Amino acid sequence: MLKVGTLAPEIDAVATDGTRFILSQQAGLCTVVYFYPKAFTPLCAAETKRFADNYAEIALAGAAIVGVSTDDGTTQCRFAETMRTPYPLISDADKVIAKAYKTLWPLLGLAKRVTYVIAPDRTVLAAFHHELVGVVKHRDDVLGFVHRRLEAARA
Repeated sequence: MLKVGTLAPEIDAVATDGTRFILSQQAGLCTVVYFYPKAFTPLCAAETKRFADNYAEIALAGAAIVGVSTDDGTTQCRFAETMRTPYPLISDADKVIAKAYKTLWPLLGLAKRVTYVIAPDRTVLAAFHHELVGVVKHRDDVLGFVHRRLEAARA
């Protein structure tokens, strides 16, 4: 995993909604970049749904969000449509993004369930890693951090 305080690698990719997602061009408080292993698996669907359910709260806090998995583009687009995600998802079939963010399981070649909160200057502000039973805690930790960041910005 990337360490807090380090520079996050640039992400420049076409998202499932057809837009180009460029990390360095995200405006606002911060960007939540979450990695998940496989679309259409129960835990990945639950995590994506939880972030989708809290999208308005995240956006109102001034944060952007994007999901990344090592699925191919077609699968990722079907997943985004099925889950009705109000934010972009990115296919990382060649695993370039996952490798740069150090989120790949060594032998499996799938992304770990890792979420980074990244500042507009691409500094990693926080990193969260929860597998299996930690999906709800994962979302709660990320939302809590974004809210604390918003409160600090207001102060």
